[in-house]
Amino acid sequence: MTVSFLLLLAAFVLTHIGLATPFARDRLVARLGEKGFLGVYSLVSLLLLGGAIFAYRQLDPYPVWAAPGWAWLFSSALMLGASILFVGSLTPANKGLAGVPVDERPASGVLRITRHPMMWAFAIWAIVHAWMSGSLPTVVLAFGIGALALIGAAHQDVKKRRLLGGNWVRYERQTSYWPLGAQFSGRQPWSALWPGAVPVLGGALLWGLATFVHPMLMRAPAVPPWGALA
Repeated sequence: MTVSFLLLLAAFVLTHIGLATPFARDRLVARLGEKGFLGVYSLVSLLLLGGAIFAYRQLDPYPVWAAPGWAWLFSSALMLGASILFVGSLTPANKGLAGVPVDERPASGVLRITRHPMMWAFAIWAIVHAWMSGSLPTVVLAFGIGALALIGAAHQDVKKRRLLGGNWVRYERQTSYWPLGAQFSGRQPWSALWPGAVPVLGGALLWGLATFVHPMLMRAPAVPPWGALA
């Protein structure tokens, strides 16, 4: 089962990246059409990721480290931020999932925090779960998902730069690949950390729901993020 898990996870990462390259994507779109390609791309990704998760759940935990008690509060705060980024990436104020600008309008919403809010939501999820679990299978799974998210975000920048030219270059100058990078560099004000009521309230709701159901879904101790205070 360990070999199956590693092979399925590697296949998920490699096919997800490989099918998105211009060489593969352009040829598949020419044969299948845009919708056909997206359907095949999504189906392959879901099957491989689902298979990897199934194999993962059959593995025995192999503890590598134990997170300190205070880490629950810190990781919970990170997951709240990730939830806000995720919900914000789906709102109209963010001009679409990848934040593709069609003109010179300034970035808005969570795109002022990072121009890849959904990818960073997945990456933060991966970092937190690897750190808090300390289980080798979980670390490997989280590393695969997190690495794919960040590589995918960098690939999006390259693709949009090629497709949109000057519009994307202008957009990159006012935003940042890294969360808070635009704030630290002075490209966006710190007030941009408030992306609006919908991302914040929706993210808080998602965070609360995930905190409640998490012990039922994953191999994790049934300790709430505030349990370190007890």
